[in-house]
Amino acid sequence: MNIIDARLQELGITLPQSSSPAGKYANAVIVNGMMYVSGKGPATDERGKLGVEFTTEQGYDFARNAGLEVLAVVRDVLGSLDRVKRVVKVQGFINASASYQEHHKVLNGFSDLMIDVFGEEQGMHARSVLGAVSVRDQLPLIIDSIFQVEE
Repeated sequence: MNIIDARLQELGITLPQSSSPAGKYANAVIVNGMMYVSGKGPATDERGKLGVEFTTEQGYDFARNAGLEVLAVVRDVLGSLDRVKRVVKVQGFINASASYQEHHKVLNGFSDLMIDVFGEEQGMHARSVLGAVSVRDQLPLIIDSIFQVEE
């Protein structure tokens, strides 16, 4: 068993099947050892905005769920999460009301998952989080990510 698969098992995490792109784009592209993963939202039928329909705590869970979607894509493309050298950059687009102020706490759901799965050194990353007036299909959030990988 691979190291990261064993860690996922220890954490009680089962990754979903990777989702298909919602348009004319690739789930991920690898260039010079960097894997650019297309924006992924949580696998949920729930739609709406943080600060209106959803709380920060629900947003945290949505971000963690989107992280599982991202990991499923990475595993599908690479064949093994052990080929990830580092989580490099994360950008979150939070579908939120104009007065919502806890975007960073929502994105912690994704960040905490990456650190849990890859460890502090490999999982810690740079990140940006933005409030969005709307996102695709009125998902609560979409997360864009970049990984350094073994080619």
